Amino acid sequence: MVKTASTMLPLGSAAPKFSLTNVDGKTVTLESFPNDLPLLVIFMCNHCPFVIHLRDHLVKFIREYQDKGISVVAISSNDAEKYPADSPEKMKEDAEKYGYTFPYLYDDTQDAAKAYRAACTPDFFLFDRHRQLVYRGQYDDSRPSNGQPVTGADLKAACDAVLSGQTINALQRPSIGCNIKWKPGKEPDYFTGISAV
Repeated sequence: MVKTASTMLPLGSAAPKFSLTNVDGKTVTLESFPNDLPLLVIFMCNHCPFVIHLRDHLVKFIREYQDKGISVVAISSNDAEKYPADSPEKMKEDAEKYGYTFPYLYDDTQDAAKAYRAACTPDFFLFDRHRQLVYRGQYDDSRPSNGQPVTGADLKAACDAVLSGQTINALQRPSIGCNIKWKPGKEPDYFTGISAV
């Protein structure tokens, strides 16, 4: 397990387009989401200890903020051949087991991950109603081994601000997680694989 930090895509970046298959077999695109609501894009997977650490809390968090008016989509970009626990079939099982209320898409080509400059799981990208990036960073300070409770405090503050039209603090701490499992020859130039502390 390599601890990897978010690349911190520049704030103000436009949400990259995507067209990916959901666990229910349907195609989901950026345009599938109402363009008058903020959008939270999460890069995650099934097997990562960092995702598992916050998964139960995240599922509840997402339900709460969907009710408040934020659209949510999760994308898995891992190489499913080398990591079969992250295969589309296993993704569907997890979505049903944990009650995902959001699309869980498989990025087979890994092009979506590259477009978002995603580096780790979980990696969070919050866009405002104009599809401009207003937050990219950690869920909170909790990690699998640091003993701090999972609260979602950082993402919560960002979601509350975007819903109320307030400016989000630009001083944002990167998410930390497992590196995205790139297919051979697909590792992007922005990804170094350097361990993060």
